[in-house]
Amino acid sequence: MGIEDKGRLVVEKLMQRADRSKKPIVVNVSNRHFHCTQEVFEKLYGAGKKPTKKKDLLQPGQFACEETVTVRGTKGTLENVRMIGPLRPYTQVELSTTDTFTLGVRPPVRDSGNLKGSAPITIVGPQGSVDLPEGAIVAQRHIHFHPDEAKDFGVKNMETVRIKLGAGTPKETIFTILCRVREDMKLECHLDTDEANAAGIKNGDSAVML
Repeated sequence: MGIEDKGRLVVEKLMQRADRSKKPIVVNVSNRHFHCTQEVFEKLYGAGKKPTKKKDLLQPGQFACEETVTVRGTKGTLENVRMIGPLRPYTQVELSTTDTFTLGVRPPVRDSGNLKGSAPITIVGPQGSVDLPEGAIVAQRHIHFHPDEAKDFGVKNMETVRIKLGAGTPKETIFTILCRVREDMKLECHLDTDEANAAGIKNGDSAVML
């Protein structure tokens, strides 16, 4: 590749970055919740039981369930922790850092599904409880992209970028955030409650990529 070609690519990349800063990304706040396997669900709710959909979420195929549990740590408990469906091949509890102080647990900040070495936690349902040797995390803040959207924004799966939230407000904030790209995803930024409060963000607000 010649110097002119390299220069053209640099200019195109800079133009793309400038352009993507004008494209709003919807932000939704992810409160504490859990995902689980069919086996764990039956231990919590009874043999043969299935999750009950409460409402669809923005991510295709994802939904909030009617079912809630109590989550127990070494120090305290949190009640009414909602399940997010559908059933998954792993069981995971996603918490904010503030939640971890209440529970007395020290989970790592992780991308969803990366549970090796995560914190132990107990989930209590109406028909039984499950002690997880691993499973509690503080979810890494992230943006979901369909591959077409990722191409439009010039990002790749597992790349980190910077976003600005609350532009022009007293709580204007810049976060470094993970990009997650999959065919079954749709453009949406997820922050936990601590992050959203720090930036003065509520469901449906927008961010821009820098």
